[in-house]
Amino acid sequence: MTRMPSAHLGAPLAVPTPAQARQTAAWLATCQEADGAFGWERRRHVDAWNHTEAAMALVAFGEDEAADAAYAWLRASQRPDGTWPMKSTRGVVQDASADSNQVAYIAVGAWHHWLVRRERAFVETMWPHVRRALDWVVARQLAWGGIAWNQAADGKLWDAALLAGSSSIVHSLDCGLLLADLLGEDGSAWSGARARLAEAVRDHEALFMDNSRYSMDWYYPVLGGALRGDLARERLEKRWDEFVVRRLGIRCVADHAWVTGAETCELALSLDAIGDRDGAREQLASISHLRDADGAYWTGFAYDQGVRWPLERSTWTAAAVLLALDAVTEHSPGSGIFRL
Repeated sequence: MTRMPSAHLGAPLAVPTPAQARQTAAWLATCQEADGAFGWERRRHVDAWNHTEAAMALVAFGEDEAADAAYAWLRASQRPDGTWPMKSTRGVVQDASADSNQVAYIAVGAWHHWLVRRERAFVETMWPHVRRALDWVVARQLAWGGIAWNQAADGKLWDAALLAGSSSIVHSLDCGLLLADLLGEDGSAWSGARARLAEAVRDHEALFMDNSRYSMDWYYPVLGGALRGDLARERLEKRWDEFVVRRLGIRCVADHAWVTGAETCELALSLDAIGDRDGAREQLASISHLRDADGAYWTGFAYDQGVRWPLERSTWTAAAVLLALDAVTEHSPGSGIFRL
């Protein structure tokens, strides 16, 4: 473990500057594999959700060549049924199952790209891949509205749904519907699935797998758009003190003295989505201590021990920082992607 210099914890809190954002985006681009993929860290495994998150951050901050290669990787690596392997490393599949949330997220990336770059040809190129992905996802909707979270390589479907994953799929379906409207395509099947899914997130939380110890289950119904207005604010207020650690970020797990950068940035995005821009900036600023000299971000900090843990500088953390920064500064035309 690497102990954090104590000076970090006493430093003034601030969101990244434009120069720092450019440095982080440039660092993120250097993590790209030769085939266009973004692993969790350099030479680590790839999943389609975190890969797409990296592509979005690169689009927002002008790393267009790397972003184009990332979207080309998504198109080239999609399987005929519309899915991607849950885990692969440099083209070698370690886990051939398909995670429904990972599969759906291509729609968010495609809509975000449109918001920033307004390239209709790109949307038209991505559309068949988005359609295959979302058709596969909505076909895995359970009778009560949740989306089954995983299908094994042998076709066996896990008949259980994750609250955070299903909440994220609400957002993916929103983006898919916007893409369909843009192209004059029929999205009615997705619209019905989205309505049932959002209702399940709002009204039937007990039917999802119990991951309530994890902060993602706390804020994702807001981040994904199933909850807005008073319901969203009440949800975040209810468990705020369980997860938020002042000046450090938020706990990944309620009963662990461990804050993580990506979750903190996603909370910032959730706050921004419901109009609390000041709160969003405060959360983004709170993880300044995770920034490294070259613009990368450490994944987390075990504050009871005063050490960074795990010893990794994850691509998804850097991407989440950039997307949260885009939201609170409105740097790009895609800054409102989580306010749908």
